[in-house]
Amino acid sequence: MVAHKETVCVTGASGFIGSWLVMRLLERGYFVRATVRDPVCLNQNEVIKPTVNGVLGIMKACDKAKTVRRIVFTSSAGTVNVEEHQKNVYDENDWSDLDFIMSKKMTGWMYFMSKTLAEKAAWDYAKEKGIDFISIIPTLVIGPFITTSMPPSLITALSPITRNEAHYSIIRQGQYVHLDDLCNAHIFLYEQAGAKGRYVCSSHDATILTISEFLRQKYPEYNVPSTFEGVDENLKSIMFSSKKLIDMGFNFKYSLEDIDDNKEIKNGSAGLTDGMVACKKTEPGMAGEKADSHMSAQQICA
Repeated sequence: MVAHKETVCVTGASGFIGSWLVMRLLERGYFVRATVRDPVCLNQNEVIKPTVNGVLGIMKACDKAKTVRRIVFTSSAGTVNVEEHQKNVYDENDWSDLDFIMSKKMTGWMYFMSKTLAEKAAWDYAKEKGIDFISIIPTLVIGPFITTSMPPSLITALSPITRNEAHYSIIRQGQYVHLDDLCNAHIFLYEQAGAKGRYVCSSHDATILTISEFLRQKYPEYNVPSTFEGVDENLKSIMFSSKKLIDMGFNFKYSLEDIDDNKEIKNGSAGLTDGMVACKKTEPGMAGEKADSHMSAQQICA
């Protein structure tokens, strides 16, 4: 709990991460102002440019206000490891290869491109204006949700159940973080005076074989596949190191087994797989989110 009540602003507050972050901030005694977004984006010009311009617009507004003490920007693992040859371990010093992304235009390429360009632009602007800026880099976010539609990251994580093969490449050698851990990390970094730079936020790594085995045991009724084209049983996982975050004193609470954990929500939310077949209710006072194939950015500004 904060020593005194502060006002913070959460952008993208109707989204998967933003809605949960608002809930956790309110529980800690913060006053929260929230903004929502128009989720309809279809092509390169409607995704990449608005993402970059939107982030810079927020940065400029914060600079103009002269009352914002810190910005915590939600980046993405897509800014770190999208490149031709994968390494065994990635950390905050790594950046995705934009030329490779443009040449391959793989599933999610506009998202990877927009998030990378947006974060780099934000860092340049923050350094130019002397803004206290931190970026947090989550891997694939799993866990319960209080939005009205299935979050895109869960569509990816559950692709072995739905047989959505276009997403298999993303979780072939995947990394994961629970939503609640991620939101707690946002607040932790906001409150830590010594926090500086980029922070990877990832608690687990697993191959698609590990994920499918877990899902197959937990949901036998879905007949989850046990083999995948081009995936060898000796496939090794790729790690996103959260050492910098952990060394600051942050502790992860959740495991991969909590992918369907919904004990935090007492009213109004069904289990993870229920969201695949039915719309979910929202918490009172929480705006609903339209169906969207793109993940949004969240910032805490105060």
